[in-house]
This record gives sequence, C-alpha cells and structure tokens, in this order.
Amino acid sequence: MTRLRRLRKNKQIRNLLQENRLDIGDFIYPLFVLEGKNIKNEIKSMEGIYQLSIDNVLKECENLLQNGIYHILLFGIPDYKDSIGGSALNENAIIAKATREIKKNFNEMIISVDLCFCEYTEHGHCGILDEFGNVDNDKTLTILGKQAVILAQSGADIIAPSAMMDNQVQYIRKDLDLANFNDTLIMSYSTKFASAFYGPFRDIADSAPNFGDRKAYQQNPANRFEAIRESIIDESEGADILMVKPALSYLDIVRDVREHTLLPLAVYNVSGEYAMLKSAANNGLIDYERMLLEIMLSFKRAGADIIISYHTKEIQKILCES
Repeated sequence: MTRLRRLRKNKQIRNLLQENRLDIGDFIYPLFVLEGKNIKNEIKSMEGIYQLSIDNVLKECENLLQNGIYHILLFGIPDYKDSIGGSALNENAIIAKATREIKKNFNEMIISVDLCFCEYTEHGHCGILDEFGNVDNDKTLTILGKQAVILAQSGADIIAPSAMMDNQVQYIRKDLDLANFNDTLIMSYSTKFASAFYGPFRDIADSAPNFGDRKAYQQNPANRFEAIRESIIDESEGADILMVKPALSYLDIVRDVREHTLLPLAVYNVSGEYAMLKSAANNGLIDYERMLLEIMLSFKRAGADIIISYHTKEIQKILCES
C-alpha cells in the first residue's frame, strides 16, 4: 500500500528527500546609494533598509562579504533630476561612482545595476516623454543604451534593465557589444507588472511618478499569456537572465516562465512584500522566521534560480543558525 507518510516520518528522512533548498549564493541584496558622506537614512516604510552614501555602502559591502553574500543590486538616488534623467548619463553618475568604488575595494563582489530613469527624471517616469506626456519608447532606448555602457565601463557585472520598453534588451545588448562589453550580462526585468506592491520602494528610491501611472508600459496584472510573451521576447533579444517582478503574488507566472525557458530565472521579492511581513511580525501576528523561510522556498519551488530580496541578510543568519 502506498503511504506517503513514510517519506516524512522523521527529520533525517525529510531532509534526505527535500526537493528544494535555500542557499545564500542564490540571493541578491538591493542597496540604495546617494550622494554625500556618512549618510544612513532608514526608510520608515521599510524597516532595516537604508539610503546610503558611498562610504557607508562600502562598509555594508564589507559586512556582506564577511557573511558570504557576494551579490548586490544597486539603485541610485541622484542630487538633481531633469526631464531626460541626465544625471545618469555620465561617468560621474551616482551608480557609476559607487560601482567603481566597490570594485576598487571589493573586486569579488558581483554588482548588478538597475537600469531605468524613474529615479533620475523630474516627472518620475521611466524615460523620455513625448509632447502628450507619454513615454517615448524609441527615444528612451537611446538613453538606456548609453547608461548601460557607462555602467559597464564603471565595472558592473550585470546590467538589469527595468524600464519595460519594447526592444530594450536588444538595443542594450547591441550597444554593449559595440563598446566591447560582450561579457557583461543582462538580467532583464522581463515580466514586470504594474503592481501596488512597489509603494515602499518609491519612498526609498524617490521614484514615484508626478502624474499618471506606468500601466502603459508595465505588465497588466490580469494577463498571463502576455506575461509569458514578455519574457520569451527578452530571451530572443539576448537576455542572459529573466525575471518576474513582483514575486509572491505571481508564482503562477514564475512557473509559467520557468516552463518556457532554459535561462536562469530571477524573482524580485519586492518592497511591499517585505513591508507586509515586517508589519505582521511587529504586531505579533506570525512566526516570522518560519513564514519567511516558507515564502523563500515557495519562490524556489515555483522555479526561481535567483531571489532578489531585502530579507537576504536575515536569510543568511537563519541558514547559518539552522
């Protein structure tokens, strides 16, 4: 008689037969960088997450490496903004400077860089606007390519375009190759939804749009087949790694994309997911560590190879203590 309980009768057998496991090497930790010195601003809506000046980013990187965390994702918070995100388009851009300093001090750190313009434009949208206030897809491709080359020149290992412009991966790959950065990876935010889960991120990155929303270029949360197509197209354009963002409410899409590609697949465990779990913990509503591990395992079970998460340092501590 078949008895599945035989497979679960004690801890040792359960461990032997466990199908998915967490490894800190699969995690990427986001960092938010701004100009200045000795700055460490905690964001109220994201407990334990900070805006950091470059000197404090270096201290954070040293701590991360000491704890076996070798992968970060950088976001920039510039001093000034304009209509086309000009502060991201030169070698003195905040992320370019931060990348150079990190590589100079910690060459072993693998640096992914977010490639978008919402943080750098005064209107808060992800590119150049046309006369009607819509993001001009093709004009934005030009500045995305330029920013990608600047970041690659600064030492970025992985370019992570998040603007959701059509053909952005193809355009960025072409510009990187022409500049002899053939080995620079592209981790595309290939299926990125127009989600309500991004709210706290917009506090820390100061990137909320001043008018309208991003539904004309980010993915409709109601659409499954279109979501799959977005990632398939990015693969065809030369992406090295695909991504689904957000993660927790889109595990069906993670599985769908996993079944349509052999590329490495990332999920972004976004700010709203982080904030909800922290709030529930602070109100004594959950077994925080147990729920945290369960959520992370759900990402792996759905098919994710890489997890971008603000919980990365906590995960490392839990794994070391278990």
